Amino acid sequence: MQRLTIRPVTRANWRAALRLSVLPEQQQFVSAYVPIAAIALAKGYIGDLGMQWSFHAFYRSEEMVGFVALAHKPEQSSVYWVVHFFIDARFQGKRLGKEALEALLTLIEQQHPACQVVKLTVDAENTVAQHLYTQAGFVPTDELLGDEPVYQLQVPR
Repeated sequence: MQRLTIRPVTRANWRAALRLSVLPEQQQFVSAYVPIAAIALAKGYIGDLGMQWSFHAFYRSEEMVGFVALAHKPEQSSVYWVVHFFIDARFQGKRLGKEALEALLTLIEQQHPACQVVKLTVDAENTVAQHLYTQAGFVPTDELLGDEPVYQLQVPR
């Protein structure tokens, strides 16, 4: 079985990222709009929340199976946010979420050495994601972003 890899979203693969989606009942957990990658790319283009954005796709062999955005404030490179992390509906249930999260955290540690904390939000009803993140070492904080609890992970792990 091929290991999952993580690659930047570029001119060569951004259209494939637009074709990724989640199950309809999961949509509210990842983005209010579709395609999810288009929303993330737009946030990066406009510098949403005053952050710098980077975009990554997860691959099994040469097939794109998931997507994630990373964001950080230029003046605060010690904190990175994981945004719009998801595995395409066709590939769910194969433990790829766990493998993708591990690949992402490794990328952060290798490419962003100033990072000390990785943060993300999780919808209170998304128990599958809560389990995934806590198994990886994320802990809930007392913060809310909008109406979603914030989780964080100290790095290096």
